Amino acid sequence: MITAMCMVHIDENSPVVVQMCSGHADQRSCPRCHHEGTRLERFIEPSLLLLLREKPAHGYELMDRLAELYQGNVPDAGTVYRNLRRLEEAGAVISTWETGGSGPARRLYELTATGDELLAAWVITIQRHRDELNRFLDRYERR
Repeated sequence: MITAMCMVHIDENSPVVVQMCSGHADQRSCPRCHHEGTRLERFIEPSLLLLLREKPAHGYELMDRLAELYQGNVPDAGTVYRNLRRLEEAGAVISTWETGGSGPARRLYELTATGDELLAAWVITIQRHRDELNRFLDRYERR
């Protein structure tokens, strides 16, 4: 497994090296390090669809399962809920309020047939990108 490590920062206005650093455990610790821990910004969408395909879930359960999938680097709750709301507006997910129990009402999210089709389209895209990344890594490792 290759682990990226930030070695230099490039000034946004100039191709000149302006600072050296030794890497970060979390790319958010340095806003100019875009390669460390980077994943597609919209990768949360297929991730939520996949998790809901496995089983319906509440938002906080989805966040716990995303943490497993992302190895602890889970998006914030606002991002998760905004994506769930957007997926629901698109008809890919439905939600129902559960009011049973002693706690507050919670939404239970489920994947729809449209969501399953969207997930299948994402899988094709991800497979294509995986193949492109593998070709890139193979070429890099040949040198």
